[in-house]
Amino acid sequence: MKRIHLLLLLAAALLAVGCAKKNPVLTIEGGQIQGVETRTPGVVVYKGIPYAAPPVGEFRWREPRPVIPWKGVKVADTFGAPAVQAKHTPGGYTPEFFYDGDPEFSEDCLYLNIWTPAAGKKGKKLPVTLWIHGGGYTAGWGSEPEMDGEEWAKHGGILVTFNYRLGIFGFFTHPLLSAESGHGVSGNYGMLDQIAALKWVKRNIAQFGGDPDNVTIMGQSAGAMSVQTLVTSPLSRDLVNKAIIQSGGGISDRVYQKLEQIQENGKKLMDWAGYDTLDGMRAATTSDVFNLVNRYYTATEDRTLRISTSPVLDGWALPETFSEAALGGRISDVPYMIGGTLNDMGGLARGIDTFCLEREKRGGKAYAYQFARPLPTDGRAGVLVGAFHSSELWYMFKSLRFCWRPFVEADYELAEDMITCWTNFAKYGDPNGKGPEVWTPFTAENQEFMIFKIEGDEEVASAMGKLN
Repeated sequence: MKRIHLLLLLAAALLAVGCAKKNPVLTIEGGQIQGVETRTPGVVVYKGIPYAAPPVGEFRWREPRPVIPWKGVKVADTFGAPAVQAKHTPGGYTPEFFYDGDPEFSEDCLYLNIWTPAAGKKGKKLPVTLWIHGGGYTAGWGSEPEMDGEEWAKHGGILVTFNYRLGIFGFFTHPLLSAESGHGVSGNYGMLDQIAALKWVKRNIAQFGGDPDNVTIMGQSAGAMSVQTLVTSPLSRDLVNKAIIQSGGGISDRVYQKLEQIQENGKKLMDWAGYDTLDGMRAATTSDVFNLVNRYYTATEDRTLRISTSPVLDGWALPETFSEAALGGRISDVPYMIGGTLNDMGGLARGIDTFCLEREKRGGKAYAYQFARPLPTDGRAGVLVGAFHSSELWYMFKSLRFCWRPFVEADYELAEDMITCWTNFAKYGDPNGKGPEVWTPFTAENQEFMIFKIEGDEEVASAMGKLN
């Protein structure tokens, strides 16, 4: 009987050792952390890792601060709260990406998530990709189901997603905030969060088996425009090794607000609300701040007041536009992948062409693509159709299993092709990887986009009126 008991104890000990090897405790900034295993053997996900201190109370509208240390081992099994934003209502993207309902939103939102096949293997040096979610700088979060990183890790890469401050909490400008900053600027807090996440990855990702010198930044929509600001900003452009811009356009005449113009609107709004001191502005409740502009519109006849809810030209973190910097050769000199969906491309294609040709002039490479697969539907009313804005996310993450749409085998094959190209680019700066050059860079002599679609898509798109 005693022998059996000893054998059981030994078996349990061996099992514990085996699990520890698969899912080790890591030491990172702030303390020790342990992830949770996924369906895929060897792939571990770390959810809700703080990469900065909570930007609440006296830290509202300040640069991100260092992580607050914790005691013991933090089990990273829960995603962090998304930034404060409006709740989703029926229609549009809600049945597409947010059909499970909204999580709880919070100003305490500076958390990231990591999927890795090499936890604890510091010498592995796998390629790392930092994903920046879209949502117009006012919505979204890094743990939406289409952004799941398990398949990415299965393809030999490490995926990092994160949340950053949005809307009025992420980009608000005010003369008093500028005066206290030490740089004479305000706003761009969400952008500074993104830079803080990038720097955190550089300092900590080796613990997860990643290579801090092989970091790709990648984003879609506002996330793509965020990539553009990061390769432009003097605070971050030298931290980037590769960049992927999805449905954010290329060279354009996009207008950015200038700090000296927009911060006076911030003052006007706060003075109207009775918050004429920094202490008063920071003592206001989350709800009060979030609803302040709508309250102003309701109470006054002024419908012209605009405050900043996206990056501003502040002369410090963002001294010029992406287009100005790209044309002047002042962006990160790295390989680029750039494109969009079929529904997007009418307004984006020319700017993407110009960007790619500009990179060629400077000796760089840019790979252009178009996603042209109209997503299948089950016939329900009120859902998005075609190769709509954001539709490629299910494919380049190969996260189709989380979607309600009736995908066919060809969709999974297309997703495999796309995630292979994307992870190859993260590894080598070339979507072809070590294989034959099927996807060539966009150049003056070869002005071609890589088209991602399946057989018969032309007929489907034409029936929907999506092709010219």
